[in-house]
Amino acid sequence: MELSLSKIVVHHFGQVLLVLLVAMSMSTTSCLGEDSKCEFKAIFNFGDSNSDTGGFWAAFPAQSGPFGMTYFKKPSGRASDGRLIVDFLAEALGLPFISPYLQSIGSDFRHGANYATLASTVLLPNTSLFVTGISPFSLAIQLNQMKEFKAKIVEFHSGDKKGSTKLPSPDIFGKSLYTFYIGQNDFTSNLKDIGIEGVKQYLPQVVSQIAATVKELYGLGGRTFFVLNLAPVGCYPALLVQLPHKTSDLDKFGCLVSYNKAVVDYNKMLKKALDRTRRDLPNASLIYVDTHAVLLELFQHPTLHGLRYGTRACCGYGGGAYNFHAEVYCGNTKVMNGTNVTAAACEDPNNYVSWDGIHATEAANKLTTFAILNGSYFDPPFRLHELCNLHPI
Repeated sequence: MELSLSKIVVHHFGQVLLVLLVAMSMSTTSCLGEDSKCEFKAIFNFGDSNSDTGGFWAAFPAQSGPFGMTYFKKPSGRASDGRLIVDFLAEALGLPFISPYLQSIGSDFRHGANYATLASTVLLPNTSLFVTGISPFSLAIQLNQMKEFKAKIVEFHSGDKKGSTKLPSPDIFGKSLYTFYIGQNDFTSNLKDIGIEGVKQYLPQVVSQIAATVKELYGLGGRTFFVLNLAPVGCYPALLVQLPHKTSDLDKFGCLVSYNKAVVDYNKMLKKALDRTRRDLPNASLIYVDTHAVLLELFQHPTLHGLRYGTRACCGYGGGAYNFHAEVYCGNTKVMNGTNVTAAACEDPNNYVSWDGIHATEAANKLTTFAILNGSYFDPPFRLHELCNLHPI
């Protein structure tokens, strides 16, 4: 029975990608000679390193190679070898990449802003970045930044200022897509110290904070929200190396059963919270996006989707099944046993799901975005392709 279910899942995922590719091709053909149509003029994103396009490194400059090697050919502030889901989503909607709110040079906010920063949490951190590595820019801070951004936009346009500007018009906030990809650090940052049961104690606060933030953004004029759920962290090479476990703790795909089960429980809690919130926002489209299902499929069956490695990191040190070493993170060099060792990148990140043991490769992000754009992973159903002529990604 397990085998037949797996075949059904794989077949469905393949159909999703095929249908989307055909639909996007038809959409592109129909758009030739006419302006691209899209109801969304901007994206405002809230998140952590899975969707940070340079905010953290704008605040704390230090990123080096091999990050960005695939698409940007240099570090771009992203925790990947290339583009993230939010980048592909912007491309599909015909928008430029969304500028980080914290980036002072070169930003263009006419099509939105990205408040996400690496290591951000939903809940306010009770520690310092320099102690535990948790970002000070939690979801509450990101929301405050959004409020300030809108206030400054309204103030700017209420004056007599004229000429070109890289700021949006005041009516942009009701014509935007608001995306959330955050919660992973709330889940993983304390796993080693307090275990799954300890983490579970505050997860209800996490989902409540996300729901409350959606409500506040609704009050600011937001009407369309995509909330991406939590990825199967039990398949992350970093956790497979750092969290103690026995062989019996792994499923047949090599992922940690108990941790992935806890993620599923969290995602159910998040979905229920959004269901309740939706009833309070009658004019909103509040969409739960099941990226977990897509990423789990990629980790479990990478070769069926043009990849080779699921639970092995492209950029890391140590080789073996996971190619991850907790003391030598991607791109870093350290003296170990009297020898300089470097966590280098593989030559073919397009064959990997995991970039650095924690974050996805551009290849995995692209496959995940294909599935999102198809609409099969939306709850409730949301016909994005009717609101926008989707561009190829």
